[in-house]
Amino acid sequence: MTKLLDKLALLMATGLGSGYSPLAPGTAGSVVGLLLFLPLVGRPWPVQLGATLVVTVLGVFAAQRVATLVARKDPGLVVVDEVAGQWITFVSLPFTPAIAVAGFLLFRAMDIVKPWPARALERLPGGLGIMADDVAAGIYAQLLLRVGLAIWPVV
Repeated sequence: MTKLLDKLALLMATGLGSGYSPLAPGTAGSVVGLLLFLPLVGRPWPVQLGATLVVTVLGVFAAQRVATLVARKDPGLVVVDEVAGQWITFVSLPFTPAIAVAGFLLFRAMDIVKPWPARALERLPGGLGIMADDVAAGIYAQLLLRVGLAIWPVV
């Protein structure tokens, strides 16, 4: 049973394997996150939010398990945090190609820059610390998208 849980944790934590990308695994995980959000497009926002919360909570456990397996605090192959952050970016917003691109770029920028308190959240223990900074980056990207849409509405 432990082997099965380890394999499931690896599958989830690596964003269906995208975390093994030799170049920019975080960006690869963000692309997978964007693609995995597509089935939620057009669903009511409570469904989007519920799915995002499930991925985020399960991601904490998967990230912790994989970090333990590879004996690293925040292994680069763990990208479920990017998946969750991308989903947070898009919850309850209209989804158009322009918003998809803007949300992707804003999330990546926030994940790289890590404005306060995102960088401090990385210091939380285990899987929570792995996930928390990207949750913050997703919230920042969501807020910036909302400001952008208030200034320049998309129909």
